[in-house]
Order: sequence, then C-alpha cells, then structure tokens
Amino acid sequence: MVRCQTVVTVEPAANAVTHGRLPGRDFRFSLLRLPGHVRVEVTDARPERLPPAAPAAETGSLEAGSGRGLLLVSAYAERWGCEVRATCTKTVWAEIACPN
Repeated sequence: MVRCQTVVTVEPAANAVTHGRLPGRDFRFSLLRLPGHVRVEVTDARPERLPPAAPAAETGSLEAGSGRGLLLVSAYAERWGCEVRATCTKTVWAEIACPN
C-alpha cells in the first residue's frame, strides 16, 4: 500500500516540475488530512496544460521511462481530478484512503 500512496503523491509533483513550470514560478504541494482520506494537491503555473480526463496506457514500448504516471494515479487513488482555480494556476488533486 505504501508504494501506491507514494505514486499518487509523487506523480503529480513530478508532472508539475516537468510540464507546469514557467520561468520565475514554482509549484505548490499540499497534503490535507481529511476524514477517511488524505488529499494530495499540486498547483502549478500552467492552467492551459490540463491532464487528460481519462488517461490511457502508452501505446509505445513497455520499457519507456514515462507516459504512465496518471494512469497509475487513476488506478491507485480513490478519486483524482484537476481544477483551474485562477487565471494563472491549476491544481491537480488526488485522494488516498486512510483509516481514521
């Protein structure tokens, strides 16, 4: 279970570093403890670069080093999504089950 939680936590942050950066702008990472789950939120500066609503498996090589992260997040998280909260940011979030 820890590996699943790690993927759901790290993947959105890695995507923000790789795809959501603009010169002089960072990203924000938040963990929120809520009843029954933990919510991971990653906010970056690229609201025009939204993740796919339903990630599909990469059709390329199984040895490829990228392209399956959000597919894993959608498999391991209870729920996940993306919200544009301001004109210059977006937040990708995921919720992981956590006993009270």
